[in-house]
Amino acid sequence: MSTITFDILKFAKRLEAAGMPTLQAEAFAEAFRDATGEELVTKDFLKAEIESAKTDLVKWIAGMLIAQAALIAALVKLL
Repeated sequence: MSTITFDILKFAKRLEAAGMPTLQAEAFAEAFRDATGEELVTKDFLKAEIESAKTDLVKWIAGMLIAQAALIAALVKLL
């Protein structure tokens, strides 16, 4: 996964320009950096995760359909 740099100085300056006091803007920028962690999620990573989830879901649904068909066949045979 690729990393995205986060410029806390630019973020703090933008908050200051919007009217936030300097100390509060700097604290908010640092808290935001800490909350988001070292890496942010990229589009490519999200797409790969969604594709993986889709594949797993299709496998489960196919398996359940086969199990359902086998169960119905067994019940019909018993009648």
